[in-house]
Order: sequence, then C-alpha cells, then structure tokens
Amino acid sequence: MFWFIVILRYNKNNSRKTKIVIYSGEMNMDKDPFKEYLRESEPNKATKGYVWSTAVGLQAVDGLKPSQYLIDTAIQNIEGKITLKEAQSLIESYYNERPVRVSDNERTEEADKVSSRIAELLSETGFSFSPNEYIAIHRKLFRGIYKHAGKIRDYNITKKEWVLDGATVVYGSASELRATLEYDFSQEKDFSYKGLSIEESIHHLALFVSRLWQIHIFGEGNTRTTAVFFIKYLRTLGFFATNDIFAENAWYFRNALVRANYTNLQKGIHETTEYLELFLRNMLLNEHNELHNRNMHISGLLKDTKVDIGTSKVDIGTSKVDIGTQKMDIETSKVDIETRLAEKTLNFSTKTIMHIRVLYEKFGDCQFFGRGEVMELLGLKSSGASKIISNMVQADVIEPVSGHGKGKYKFKEL
Repeated sequence: MFWFIVILRYNKNNSRKTKIVIYSGEMNMDKDPFKEYLRESEPNKATKGYVWSTAVGLQAVDGLKPSQYLIDTAIQNIEGKITLKEAQSLIESYYNERPVRVSDNERTEEADKVSSRIAELLSETGFSFSPNEYIAIHRKLFRGIYKHAGKIRDYNITKKEWVLDGATVVYGSASELRATLEYDFSQEKDFSYKGLSIEESIHHLALFVSRLWQIHIFGEGNTRTTAVFFIKYLRTLGFFATNDIFAENAWYFRNALVRANYTNLQKGIHETTEYLELFLRNMLLNEHNELHNRNMHISGLLKDTKVDIGTSKVDIGTSKVDIGTQKMDIETSKVDIETRLAEKTLNFSTKTIMHIRVLYEKFGDCQFFGRGEVMELLGLKSSGASKIISNMVQADVIEPVSGHGKGKYKFKEL
C-alpha cells in the first residue's frame, strides 16, 4: 500500500513556490524504471529517460540504491509535470523535513541526491575539458554529502576488489595527484583521433578513461565523477549515448576499470582494456556484446595457469598427471562456485561482497553459523553482522536452519 501527503506552498501573490510530497511505500528496483522512456517517440522524454536511467544506474558502482520517491519524482520530470530544478527541490525538501532519517548503512539519501545532481549535469550542454572541470563535477555531486567534496585527497589508499580476488589496484600517489591529473589531461588534449578507425578510437578512449580513473584523486566518489565527466567529454567527440548501459551494467563498468589497471606478472595477469572496450562498443555503437562480471574475475586466469602447470608435468609421470587433473577439477569447481556467488551479490557494495566471500570460505561446507560467528570472523559490531545476514537472506545465498540454536543459518547450494 502507498500513501502520499502533498503540501503546496504559495507566495503572497498566490503563485506556487514549492511542493513537498511525503511518500511511503515499497519499490522494485529489479528492472530499470525508465526503460520505457528510452523508446519514447518524443525526443525530450527519451533524452530525460536516458539521463535519469544513467544517473540512477551509476549509484550501483558503490552498492547504493535510490528510493522509490526519487524514481517517482524523476518520472514526473520525464513526463514534463515538473522541471528538473523542481525535482531537485523536492528531493532536498524530502530529506530536510523527514521525521525519520534513513540509516547510514543504506545511504539512500546520498543515492537520491547524487542521482538528481548527475541528471542535472548530464542535462547541461556546457563543458570544459580540464582538470578544474573534473574536480568541479565532484564538488557538485557530493556537496553536503562528503566533507572532501571537490578536494584532492592527501593520503594514499587501497581497496580490496572482488574482481581481483581481494587484491587492490595501485592508485595514484597522494603527493603527485594534481601533477598526474594535469599530465593525463595534457596528453589527451594533444592527441588526434584523425585517421583512426572507430575500433582504434574506442581503444584509445578506453585507455584514457581507465588512466583517469586510476589516479583516484578523491577519497570517495571517483567512479561516478569519472563516468559523468567521460559522458560529457564523449559528446564533444560526437558520441551521444542514449541507451541504458549504465543502468544495467554500472558495476561491470567499474570492474572493467579495475582490470584495465591491474598487473600481476607472478600470476600471469596483465592489465587489459578488452572488457572496457566491450562496454564502450555497447554504449556508443549499440552493439550487444555480453557483459558478465564473472568473465573478468582473475580466478579464471588462475585456473588456466594451473591447467598449464598440470599439463607440463605429464612427461614426469602418470601419477603426477592424475594429481594435476585432480587439482584442475577442484579449481574449476571453485571458479563455478565463485561465479554463482558473484551473480547473486551483484548489487552489493564491494566491501559487502568481500565479507560474504570470507563467510562462504569459512562456512560454505554445510556449516552452521549465526550473528556471533559473523561478528568474530569479520570483526563487526552486532548491527553490522545483522545487516550482512539480512543481505545474504535477501540475496537467497543463505537460509535459516532449525535444531541448532536460535538464529542459525547455512549457505545454500550454489
């Protein structure tokens, strides 16, 4: 059941000033709520549909989901009932005047406000290809949300990545961030696309955006800032994407950026833009390449490496061949489990996914566990452990069990 309270405020001259809608209800974010508008015959509706679809979809790179109120407000804007400025005003008022604040864990307020700001930036035609523009986009997106909005970080960072099996990309050094940013911009500004085929152009664009992202000049919000800047830059090159690529593949985009910036020679892993190029071809050329996060996971490469080692031992003796084959089977099984686990947790944040993988490695073999075990293993407080368990239940990864004490769970067969 849904309900609305609509409050209209008027100036002294009886003209409407603003409208506040207090909303309560449930939402279904399994499908892109703006998809129907992308096929609209009216250009204005289709453009707005794309803008909002991209804005909302990009929140998934940090595991965030906008509220149904944001979706409903966006649809009012798409249908021409309210302006974009009015939509933003409604979102701001919604959170300023709500009696109950959204929990910090859900970060719904951040998702809603940043979505509306991305929609505004993507609706503007003005753009300057410069480091200052890049920094200004971050400031506009995250003002009032992050204290460091629009500020270059002064500390070094690492981030455990699911697609790298827990390893991290080497991000830009804090002492050289501004200089590195300016260098990358100058290189791109001096580059000429004249005479390049579309394939060569897309390859170069993939290199540029992956290098820009790798600098990671902000403490948080780098991927969303980079995506908005890149979309606006593409327009200056004549590319006007009007599909829902970010709405459906935002996390793939981030993982592709990660793979474009990770090398481990000891394990035979090399940075590659191939996944990013598939994303860009779908985005810019309306191709339909399959985009699966599981294909980027480095465990696939590790599996291939172990197969080669097993094969090289054939000449040593039959028994060692059997051992090598057995290891291949075990590794293949592990990759399949990882793949299925990844498919069930795509919408979670990177940190949550890592926590679930740690739990699966510990309890995945039909072992029972509860909140206490989660707290101990992950070093979480009671509320954090309960949130992880709730997420896994909703994702259909675990199920409650009886006869082993209250609040016990086990992983389902994947």
